Amino acid sequence: MERFEKADTNYPNPQNTGSEKTGTEKPGVITMINGPVVRGSGMSHFAMRELVQVGELGLTGEILQMDGDTSIIQVYEDTTGVRVGEPIRGLGRPLSVCLGPGLLGHIIDGIGRPLDRLMEAEGGFLARGTHLDPIDMGRSWEVTPLCKVGDTVSPGMAVAAVKETDLIENRVVVPRGVEGEVEFIAAPGYYRTSDPVARVRGASGVTPVMMYHYWPVRTPRPYKERLLPDEPLITGQRVIDGLFPISKGGVAAIPGGFGTGKTVTQHQLAKWSDARVVVYIGCGERGNEMTQVLEEFPSLEDPYSKKPLMQRTILIANTSNMPVAAREASIYTGITIAEYYRDMGYDVAMMADSTSRWAEALRELSGRLGEIPAEEGFPAYLATRLAEFYERAGKVRTFGDQTASISVIGAVSPPGGDFTEPVTRHTKRFIRCFWALDASLAHARHFPAISWTDSYSEYAEEVEDWYHQHVDPSWSALRGEARAVLAEDDTVQQTIRLMGEDVLPDSQRLVALTASLLKNGYLQQNSFSQDSFCPPEKGIMILKMILDFHNQAKKLVAGGCPLSLIRRMKELIELTHVRELAADDKAGFESLAKRLRERLAKVGSERLAGGGEEEAEPAPAPAQEGRGV
Repeated sequence: MERFEKADTNYPNPQNTGSEKTGTEKPGVITMINGPVVRGSGMSHFAMRELVQVGELGLTGEILQMDGDTSIIQVYEDTTGVRVGEPIRGLGRPLSVCLGPGLLGHIIDGIGRPLDRLMEAEGGFLARGTHLDPIDMGRSWEVTPLCKVGDTVSPGMAVAAVKETDLIENRVVVPRGVEGEVEFIAAPGYYRTSDPVARVRGASGVTPVMMYHYWPVRTPRPYKERLLPDEPLITGQRVIDGLFPISKGGVAAIPGGFGTGKTVTQHQLAKWSDARVVVYIGCGERGNEMTQVLEEFPSLEDPYSKKPLMQRTILIANTSNMPVAAREASIYTGITIAEYYRDMGYDVAMMADSTSRWAEALRELSGRLGEIPAEEGFPAYLATRLAEFYERAGKVRTFGDQTASISVIGAVSPPGGDFTEPVTRHTKRFIRCFWALDASLAHARHFPAISWTDSYSEYAEEVEDWYHQHVDPSWSALRGEARAVLAEDDTVQQTIRLMGEDVLPDSQRLVALTASLLKNGYLQQNSFSQDSFCPPEKGIMILKMILDFHNQAKKLVAGGCPLSLIRRMKELIELTHVRELAADDKAGFESLAKRLRERLAKVGSERLAGGGEEEAEPAPAPAQEGRGV
């Protein structure tokens, strides 16, 4: 029997998905159970990676190994109570997710089951052996045709538009491998998910075009061309947009020990990034954190459209108390859904929290399979799996000739904050943006706690032209100057910790003062105020103001003006809190910048006139603790 060989290259035919039990084939038999790993015999007619139903309960599983008529299966549900001798039935397709309108605004588990609909049906914990597609086949949608009878269509072309939410229009595209003349197209109106919206007559006959289809989660969806990621993903976080930008289509990692703010940072990125669709994966995280996401996101407002944020968000939950095998599958389910919306022409941001818990699931399953472990018990193919996952991100040209992207941001949870452990080290090989979280910043309540010394971004040069054209031509120069001041301050802080600030010349004390203004006035944000989201234009205004102060003060100090006179300026306190000004309050920014210039000029003139010889007690300067928090 032909199983699913064509699924790797073509969109599966939605009317022949293999979603029902085969029935006509003799089932296999369970011969061994080891937690989520099951061995079956009499399975020579099954296929590698085939989806199966295990035991009388019909638990969902996937074939991992085959040897003669014996197969090893990983089961995505709890195997408690399953007995040796129970049947194993094949479904004729690999682990797949049903893609169509109705995904946005909902929460599904790691293997694509709709948790919100199952909760309504069952009212408690998810029952084992429950099978339900993530989209409702009986729901009606408003359909608008985008072509007419007689038109010639090719793969990737949109034939109909479905209003999925107020923010996202779901586009029904011609499946891969289907080309020809439109024989039927649905008239404007409401249709159920299971109704065909078009029929295409081609060389192989008439093919229905449905609103939904299945796609194997471990198979990347094809595209026409890969493009250079030259447009930034605006996150609203100044430390990212200003110093360590990520492109649309880029990949980034957020590593950090316990309590450094990985999850909170990803929440911020999911809320405020300018991607059209957000896929958030809670992979092995604590249940209370996912509960916070589920309670918070429905009440949030999209900063761009002022509509509910959930109208462009999909949540995938596989918490730490859920079956470990499903945790391993969850990131593949998430990236497949992201590719589905990318193929419609949307920019998608995917948050994976965290890839370390996913790697731990790999390690547990590998141990149960008896595979030879590599470093720290992880399987030898850990790096390969990480590469396969991150390579599915990127900016592409779709078969519908649209430019779209998937940006992947993965949290990494190294034990004890050790960035040399295998998951973090291998992740750094496949990403180009590294936002290292610093425990000392997190403990000092500095948010985001992204270290300006350990982080880096290789996308800065690629997005430079975009920033120059759309934000400010001086963006790259300001970024370089700010990083230089922060790097020099790192050396100055070491001297301060050893010998105190009084031994430093005024030029180095000015570097410490400016760095403190950068850390407190620019890099730090308050996630509970209007400063939670900062447009790039506002960030540039703040950065310019601080660096202009630094350059003017540097000239005064070089001319013999004591730094103590500069530190007494009351405008420095305002400069520290300038981030609280509204982004559209340009008059407020210009007023403070003008007063700073005038005050510095006055200090210089008084010094030259001899009026500033007597030094008074300086006004309190911004705090300088530890690494300059």
